[in-house]
Amino acid sequence: MKIGFIGSGQITKAVVEGIIDSKLKITKIYISKRNKIISRNLKAKSKKIIILNDNQNIIDKSSWIFLAVTPNIGNKILNQLRFRKNKTIISFISTINMTQLKKITGLKKNIVRAIPLPPISLRKGPIPIYPVNKKIKKFFDKLGTTVEINNENLSLNFWATSAMMAPFYEILYSLSNWLVKKGIKKDNAQKYISSLFHALAEDALQHKKDLKKLVKQSQTPGGLNEQAVNDLRKAGFYSLLEKTSNKIIKRLKKSQSNKF
Repeated sequence: MKIGFIGSGQITKAVVEGIIDSKLKITKIYISKRNKIISRNLKAKSKKIIILNDNQNIIDKSSWIFLAVTPNIGNKILNQLRFRKNKTIISFISTINMTQLKKITGLKKNIVRAIPLPPISLRKGPIPIYPVNKKIKKFFDKLGTTVEINNENLSLNFWATSAMMAPFYEILYSLSNWLVKKGIKKDNAQKYISSLFHALAEDALQHKKDLKKLVKQSQTPGGLNEQAVNDLRKAGFYSLLEKTSNKIIKRLKKSQSNKF
């Protein structure tokens, strides 16, 4: 199968890297030249990758087309492109809904919205998709864990929580930087914090533990974890997560209600 990517940013980079190291039977991967550094680095990793200057050429040569541009770029360029009925469209664009995608492409079926995140390069992490599509699920199952969603409005909640990626990394950075200020070498500090949070998440995932119970089980009366979680609760740290998520979901709903 031949696939193409409109856009060559960080998400395209992550998805293509995951594909290269997977067992997916892809013969050609067409990517746009927009980000010269990323496109050249990807091309150096596989002979399957071909850089094309023209987005329409990418669409014409590909069976599956991945829309991996920012909403602003998507609003500017997508209406100028032509999509034949035999194409399959996978959109990574957060603020262009299914109705708008159908209008843009002229297609009534074989359109899916997906939410890949950078760990897809390691073939790890969840990949929510809407609507349910067996072929696309099978594709993403080889790149991570596909989560099928039957309701587009519900899918917005996954888009909102995906926005917590940068805040998560900010937490890792802040804690590792604190260790550095205390005299720990930067490499050791980053390695320790990243490994700690990775192990905690892996424990929760592998053992399928109830997260609320984990919070309780990780504390001892008068212990350090009890102090930490209580102090952060009093400071409003966790309530801010919910408030921020509500603001993001409000933004998503507003943007998707606008006409394309």
